Amino acid sequence: MGTSVTIGGLARQSAVHVETIRYYQQRGLLDEPARPPGGVRRYTADHVRRLSFIRRARDLGFSLDEVGELLRLEDGTDCRAARALGERRLAD
Repeated sequence: MGTSVTIGGLARQSAVHVETIRYYQQRGLLDEPARPPGGVRRYTADHVRRLSFIRRARDLGFSLDEVGELLRLEDGTDCRAARALGERRLAD
């Protein structure tokens, strides 16, 4: 994705419904870009990647709370915590 897209384009590219994207935004899992004056919010490739990560984690059985925890660990500074969370999910 070389340019930004609307929420509809984001939904198509990530195979997630618009309502689900909005719900993830309400839960704080996905940021909501600023709306330019008189314009439409535009989503970038980073949004697509993050949404794909959320979808994949959900497919693997992680709850939204666990997904949020994984996303907070995204900077890689606490790999042990991410591993422990993954091992707990695997054990379940």
